[in-house]
Amino acid sequence: MAAKVRGLGEVWTALVDRPKAQLVLAVPVSLWALAWVGGQFVEGGARWSPLDVLRSVTGRFGAPEPGWLGAVTTWSRDPVHQGLVGWLAVAAGLLWAATSTRAQVPALGGWLVLMVAGEGLGYVPAFTRAAAAFTGFVTLLTLISIPNRGRMIVRRIGLLPKDVLRAGAVAAALSLLVPLLAPGLALTRLLRPYLTRPARPDPSRRGVPASRVIPPPRKEGRGRQTTVGSPPRHGHGRAPMTE
Repeated sequence: MAAKVRGLGEVWTALVDRPKAQLVLAVPVSLWALAWVGGQFVEGGARWSPLDVLRSVTGRFGAPEPGWLGAVTTWSRDPVHQGLVGWLAVAAGLLWAATSTRAQVPALGGWLVLMVAGEGLGYVPAFTRAAAAFTGFVTLLTLISIPNRGRMIVRRIGLLPKDVLRAGAVAAALSLLVPLLAPGLALTRLLRPYLTRPARPDPSRRGVPASRVIPPPRKEGRGRQTTVGSPPRHGHGRAPMTE
């Protein structure tokens, strides 16, 4: 259990540890996706589309509804375009599969594409197709990598089952945590003054390993000093002569 919590913490650290330009894009996408997902669990939420979120925002400020919102809704819900919209949901799942700790932009793009598909298909059909595409892609790579199980990758790149499953788990976590990015950043900023951090080592002080510590000298006999573990020296390694 502790390992799972530690792994989730590492994923969250990777999620928020990104360039500021990406954070500027990620925060609005996170809020938009969170409002869309959360709207499915309120009264009448099953019909709340991604563009309904924008309509709600403009309505609260008393601004007139932009004409392009209705045009996009009409186009995406046209039966002629249902096939294309369905493939957009599949593309969203593949974008999630392309996500890693070093490449997190595909996760944001996947949510944007998913919301376009959700405008025409609805939340459940769009999310189901995206999840099926993601799971199918990872499963296919896992099956392809089974012959390489137990082998060592030396000269050329390859697929290993454990690495494929690990990468798939990281991609799924980074993608599914996108809606929680904005509230998580706000909570972290709120708690920052109250958190106690461990002391950092002083870079100006260089520690000496214990194995290299020289013990203090020890007196042996009259006027002789030697260190612990080193025998007294008599000439060139010879024992002292007695009369």
